[in-house]
Amino acid sequence: MDDNLIYGRNAVTELLKSGHSVNKIFFAEGKLDGSAQKIFALAKTAGVVVEFLSREKIDKLCGGRHQGVAALAASADYSTVEEILELAVSRNEPPFVILLDELEDPQNFGAILRTADAVGVHGVIIPKRRSVKLNATVFKTSAGAAEYVKVAPVTNVAQTLKQLRELGLKVVGADMDAEIDFTQADLSGATVLVVGNEGKGMRRLTRENCDLLVKIPMVGKINSLNASVAAAVLMYEIFRRRI
Repeated sequence: MDDNLIYGRNAVTELLKSGHSVNKIFFAEGKLDGSAQKIFALAKTAGVVVEFLSREKIDKLCGGRHQGVAALAASADYSTVEEILELAVSRNEPPFVILLDELEDPQNFGAILRTADAVGVHGVIIPKRRSVKLNATVFKTSAGAAEYVKVAPVTNVAQTLKQLRELGLKVVGADMDAEIDFTQADLSGATVLVVGNEGKGMRRLTRENCDLLVKIPMVGKINSLNASVAAAVLMYEIFRRRI
């Protein structure tokens, strides 16, 4: 059972009302009655992802006594893109933002957050769906950095990148098939570093909204790096250009 799993109608209702960040709400399949309908409405208002499971699956997930409703609470509260940019302004620094495009491994996410904290990243953006969330594994792997680095879930990654470009941020995508070596790229100024999925890389629309694609040169037998290692290499290069 997940350490962040909350179940039972009253408990899930209070979780949503508390304002604490929630990764997902699970409902048992079937018609929603009374308090379950109210929980569903609260979840939609809060923009929380909702998933319907068979009664058997939700029984297995919760071990019973769930009343057809369960929630995965985040280990730390989420932020917004606006709050990330405001932090950069408050520090009188050009924004330094990481966008993780459908990253799935919580250990990779935790490691990236730990490096992000070390190099002064103002915040990390993730998709609301099909992405790793702030959970207990992420928190542990990050060595607590998940408490200090702002993480903002967004509904539309491509639209978010367009908006950031309009605000003057340069979007740099990590792509092993790129033509430009990261050491030769202009990584100065306000920057969004995009790191894709561990296996598939960036999605097409995400790639199309990058101003620049860069690669990390390699001479070994393995043609790619772990996502968190690649992110760390690029984050430190951006950090080096900023100091």
